[in-house]
Amino acid sequence: MENSGMGVSFRETQHFRQKWIVAIIAGITVLMWYSAVEQILLKRPFGNNPAPDIVLIVFWILFGVGFPLFFLKLRLLTEVREDGIYIKFVPINRRFIRIGFDEIDTYEIRKYRPIVEYGGWGVKYGSGGKAYNVSGNMGLQLKLKNGKKVLIGTQRPEEFKLAVESKIG
Repeated sequence: MENSGMGVSFRETQHFRQKWIVAIIAGITVLMWYSAVEQILLKRPFGNNPAPDIVLIVFWILFGVGFPLFFLKLRLLTEVREDGIYIKFVPINRRFIRIGFDEIDTYEIRKYRPIVEYGGWGVKYGSGGKAYNVSGNMGLQLKLKNGKKVLIGTQRPEEFKLAVESKIG
């Protein structure tokens, strides 16, 4: 069992907030529900070349129900604990990823360009190393002693940095 409540000096939960992502997911969801109602319930074939009912049902389950629920549950949890920074992408990661304070060489708040530097949001690899981000363009950039770089996106950069500073010294 994970110790996510004890010794936590900073905790942040972030959700995807980009309106264009929400609009795309909503559009796909509405289309799947509309097609399923038209063809399955109202018995009117959907489109010029309608898919078999079973295929439409599978697509409806995946993209009309599963995908939107997955997106609603998707969030980035960041915690600063006594022994390090903990990151977890729910529901993708089952456990927190720990970056120990003894692994960190330097850290700084920085503005970044998610699409240009990392190809967007999520768990990404790019010119600046690895990034964990879901929205915005501010993060805490860590340079690890092994030379790797990790950027953790945050909506509260000053608070996050102060929490790390209080543990590293």
